[in-house]
Amino acid sequence: MVATPIGNLEDITLRALRVLKEVDLIACEDTRQTQKLLTHYGIQTRTVSYHEHNEMTKAAELVVDLESGAKVALVTDAGMPGISDPGFRLIALAIRHRVPVVPIPGASAFLAALVASGLPTDSFRFSGFLPAKSGQRRKLLESVRESPRTQVFYEAPHRVLETLADLVEVLGGDRHVVVAREVTKIHEEFLRGRAVDVLDQLKARGDVKGEITLLIAKADGAELRASSPELSVAQRVKQVMSDDRVDEKAALKKVAKERGIGKSEAYREWQRSK
Repeated sequence: MVATPIGNLEDITLRALRVLKEVDLIACEDTRQTQKLLTHYGIQTRTVSYHEHNEMTKAAELVVDLESGAKVALVTDAGMPGISDPGFRLIALAIRHRVPVVPIPGASAFLAALVASGLPTDSFRFSGFLPAKSGQRRKLLESVRESPRTQVFYEAPHRVLETLADLVEVLGGDRHVVVAREVTKIHEEFLRGRAVDVLDQLKARGDVKGEITLLIAKADGAELRASSPELSVAQRVKQVMSDDRVDEKAALKKVAKERGIGKSEAYREWQRSK
């Protein structure tokens, strides 16, 4: 498994270049994309397509080649094979057939984004791409509300505004986030700050483009206290309206979900406080 650059073509190791020249075959997620890298470094090794739509059958074919003594390099369009990219089936099958599996480390988008984010790196969780559907995405965000570690996700550029809006509603506008965009590329950018502020910055741009890594800071003591039942429903509603900059209806909906009560019950509690 050979890591390839995630943007800047210089981000490849000498060992990776040597291996790509020496192997008999390079299995690529997209042969056209890989050919750009190979041409840049004058590598003429034969390539074959290996991607998520053919890996069930292609993995078996490649293992046959490997058992016959062929040396195969597995690459994806960018980064490390198997990290939110095809590769797992071939690797698992090769191991079952006692074929040696050798990692050639290198660039990885989530690691590059993590170390430059400014968020704690002593304990983190990488979870790949966030769910595309809002309901599933909000459920996942709810599950990391009180996480003691930095959370790292990939996100599609056309969904990042919707995701940040969900994040503000579920985790609160004050939760610290980092949006790492186009890491290692010409337009590399890190947006750091409160979730509500980062959302406002991106909204002002309109169309967001580029590869996105989203990092969410761990919950701190104040956030944990805010989400606990120590505050009354009315107090918590006022807090959410202020912190998240949302109206009464949205705040009531969020607090009802936090407390596991119906929206009508939360509304009654809110009215009694007035």
